[in-house]
Amino acid sequence: MKALVKTIFIGISACALSLQAQAAADTAAIKKAALDYVEGWYEGNAERMERAVHPELAKRIVRTEQSSGRSRLEKMSAMTLVQGAKRGGGKDTPAEQQQKDVFILDIYENTASAKAVMSGWIDYMHLAKWNGEWKIVNVLWELKPQKKSQ
Repeated sequence: MKALVKTIFIGISACALSLQAQAAADTAAIKKAALDYVEGWYEGNAERMERAVHPELAKRIVRTEQSSGRSRLEKMSAMTLVQGAKRGGGKDTPAEQQQKDVFILDIYENTASAKAVMSGWIDYMHLAKWNGEWKIVNVLWELKPQKKSQ
């Protein structure tokens, strides 16, 4: 009986360690995808941007018309982001002003949510494990308020 209990305990412990290792690997891969997106933009590196996003990515922002108060949804595609990075992206942002804060908000199975805080905006990302790699599939973003010059 003691041998059976010991065997079960060892099996459960091995499974727990395996799950912890997978969670750590997923966390690192999600952060890498988000940083490829963020740093790819600042570097003007289309390869990093393309590596980070799913080809069917949708990036959206809600804009409100000041005159009417009506909202509209503006969209960007993966290709728009990759081409924007290729054209130089955020290369004009001085290094000391480049904010690159990434927070993983949740991971469940093959899906995750993350937040990236950049110099001029905040992105809320949905990621999916796609063919074994974490890719950004959706982004909802908002501009930060402009600082008033004195």
